Amino acid sequence: MSTDAARPLETAAADSPQPVRLSPFEQIRHARQIILAEAKSLEALARRIDTDLCQAVDLVAECRGAVVVTGMGKAGDIGQKISATLRSTGTRSYFLHPAEAVHGDLGMLRAGDVVLVLSQSGETDEVTRLLPFLITAGLPVIAVTARRTSTLARAAAATLELGPLEEACPLGLAPSTSTTAMLALGDALALVASRMRGFQRSDFARLHPAGNLGRLLSTVDHHMRRLSDCRLARQDQSVREVFVCLSRPGRRSGAIMLLDAEGRLSGIFTDSDLARLFESKRDADVDRPIQEVMTARPSTILTGSLLTEAVDIMARRKISELPVVDADHLPVGLLDVTDVVGLLPDQGE
Repeated sequence: MSTDAARPLETAAADSPQPVRLSPFEQIRHARQIILAEAKSLEALARRIDTDLCQAVDLVAECRGAVVVTGMGKAGDIGQKISATLRSTGTRSYFLHPAEAVHGDLGMLRAGDVVLVLSQSGETDEVTRLLPFLITAGLPVIAVTARRTSTLARAAAATLELGPLEEACPLGLAPSTSTTAMLALGDALALVASRMRGFQRSDFARLHPAGNLGRLLSTVDHHMRRLSDCRLARQDQSVREVFVCLSRPGRRSGAIMLLDAEGRLSGIFTDSDLARLFESKRDADVDRPIQEVMTARPSTILTGSLLTEAVDIMARRKISELPVVDADHLPVGLLDVTDVVGLLPDQGE
């Protein structure tokens, strides 16, 4: 290879960034400065919020179509997250890429939609090119931008002003503080609108059926052991009779639910209770009615309750079995600690 051919590579190498060595202390200090700078900007943003937010919230809460979120570059990345938050809290929403929009995707918009536009400068070409169409179509625009005087803000029905922001990037260039502020405003908009719509935990559970979050927000009925898998006995039977009659192979709960004459839950007796009888040399009690040694009026949970409530009861009261009953206190199932062990809070310390 000739010397002339090698020169472009040499030039590129000379122009490339040179690594900077930072001690662990300097790395931590710098990271803290960045986070504190962004936090300070968020505090200023919170104080800046005024009735314009109310206009924007009303547009979202009363939207008959979808809240269409758009933005270019890093603002678009934040817009996708805001759209996801809107969807997960009960507002129909999707992200529309502004460059794709003017190449045919404007056909996705429908009457009744609201368009949430994110642009720090408010002058981004791909964004401002959309505005005439949105105005002609009669679609209200919510602007998230730095200045009320920008092209975007002047076309908007409601403007959420970010105000003057200094990027946390050491060069003052990479979107950092500005995107954090956009995300925070988007969260505020989505969550206030969700509250105004009366969005409940049950609605959240319906939209998040998977994973640990979905399990916690589902009802106890989806996780309890059905009566066919539970051990039931009359409270007037002796302890011996109960354990002889209910002894069977296979996976089982460590508790027996005891019923009164009307079939209502009156108590609970566990394998551990039986062991304690023998440990305390109360062998004679084995032939006495189990109602004399059972735990009367045990903790229960109503069918249809959220699993979070059941987990909270089991953790606070340190119990391993929780009967599930209906409104008449008739047992419908049993929740065993082994069914929810991964959801219990850490009991250490």
